[in-house]
Amino acid sequence: MDSKRRLPPPLFSARCRACWLVAGVVVLVVASFLSLDLHLAAFASSESLASMGRFVREFFPPDLSPSFVGRVAAGAWETLAMSALGTLLAVLLGVLMALPASHARGGARAGMRLLLNALRSVPELVWAAMLLISAGLGPFAGTLALAIHTSGVLGRLFAEAVENAPPGPGAALRTQGAGTVRVYLYATLPQVLPQLMSYTLYRWENNIRAAAVLGVVGAGGLGQLLMFHMGLFQMDKTATVLIAMLVLVALVDGASFALRRWLTR
Repeated sequence: MDSKRRLPPPLFSARCRACWLVAGVVVLVVASFLSLDLHLAAFASSESLASMGRFVREFFPPDLSPSFVGRVAAGAWETLAMSALGTLLAVLLGVLMALPASHARGGARAGMRLLLNALRSVPELVWAAMLLISAGLGPFAGTLALAIHTSGVLGRLFAEAVENAPPGPGAALRTQGAGTVRVYLYATLPQVLPQLMSYTLYRWENNIRAAAVLGVVGAGGLGQLLMFHMGLFQMDKTATVLIAMLVLVALVDGASFALRRWLTR
């Protein structure tokens, strides 16, 4: 009798919200395959595979001449500097916008939330393309693009962290007559600081990748070298730039992971 009562639930139930959600996702995926003109058979044909093989072979051996490796190292440093400075500016802006986005009342809070949504809804590549008109070619436009987009992301994450902070220390300061800014600086911010640092390091990892791509529109760094040599079909030099991107991202990911582990101890 007990075994009959404990039968496993059916795979699909009309009262199960998760089942309907999964079914909707499956329908969306199937509709996407049907609506897109995907030439999967041509992609997997022997002719396409042979062309891809010839293309990959052109990358080897990479150009490891000292002069070019020096240029790639300078581009890697420029990419790293763009990501670090852009993230730092975004942290400062995010901290400033987190307080009104979390504790302001009425229209001020809604307006700040709307601003954060607008900043992060525009990708870094689009920000860089628009800023090139005023800032010109080079890393300055890329740094500003990273800072603007990331400030919207971090501002929203910081605001959520501030809202979820324990209210006890802040309430104790308010009973002593402390204002909102002092409560934020001396009670709320110290509690959420490890979480803010974790968010910052994670976004720095993302900005390394984004800074490497911003060179597509002329924002400097490894991306600009990549587009230049790929446009000239210099695949040996392109391979060297790609290797530098992989090494840079791996080093930053490892350092960021170690720092996050240290912060959460």
